Amino acid sequence: MWMWFFRICDFFCRFIPNRQRRAYLRQVKLYDWYRKYHTLKQAFPNLNFHKTKMVKGGWNIGFIIDKKYVFKVRKQVDTNIPHEKIILQQRITAALAPFSPIQVLDIEVIKLGQYVFYKYPFIRGRNLNTFRYKTILRHRNALGRQIAEFIYKIHNAKPKEIKDLITPQGDGWNHNDICNNLIVNPRNMKIIGIIDWEYAGWGYLDTEFKNCTRFSKSMKNSGIGDVIRTEYNKFLK
Repeated sequence: MWMWFFRICDFFCRFIPNRQRRAYLRQVKLYDWYRKYHTLKQAFPNLNFHKTKMVKGGWNIGFIIDKKYVFKVRKQVDTNIPHEKIILQQRITAALAPFSPIQVLDIEVIKLGQYVFYKYPFIRGRNLNTFRYKTILRHRNALGRQIAEFIYKIHNAKPKEIKDLITPQGDGWNHNDICNNLIVNPRNMKIIGIIDWEYAGWGYLDTEFKNCTRFSKSMKNSGIGDVIRTEYNKFLK
């Protein structure tokens, strides 16, 4: 859907007589998507770009190529942001992946000109927060146990590789956007992966709990948040 939306908007930009205004809309409002997309096509000529799906969320836009790879890039290019901050997601996921009971994908950082892309394998599944309320309600106990185990093992992990990122404000490691990024196998309703660690970092456990349902009315109303907290407490015994 987003691919067609951006194509249509880009097409109508051609009819704006003011060149500077036209450039502004394409760069700021459309996130320079066309240049980013064609930069990828030139860099990876062996991939089938005829089957491309575009995604948008948080700081990034992304391209799912032929249901094989996901390439994500920041919406806006900011030369004032240190390179280390841009690849922070890679550092955190690489350090926490060994502790996770849910699959965490290996992220490859690829610099193409002024753009820095995150590349990782595409997971065939469906985002949990897109399921109907009744479906989440029916499976909330099993799902809640999986999420609780993930939170417990990640929050209490102590990887030396990212020890320098620990701050006084927090009590453990958080994904910080669980609600939007749990990939589920719709056949058995098991969580098969968790993606998009761009907000991950050191934080408070209560924040992680709240973010499990914060952005989905269906998940919030299903009561899965209470299941997650109850199941988490079992790991403390």
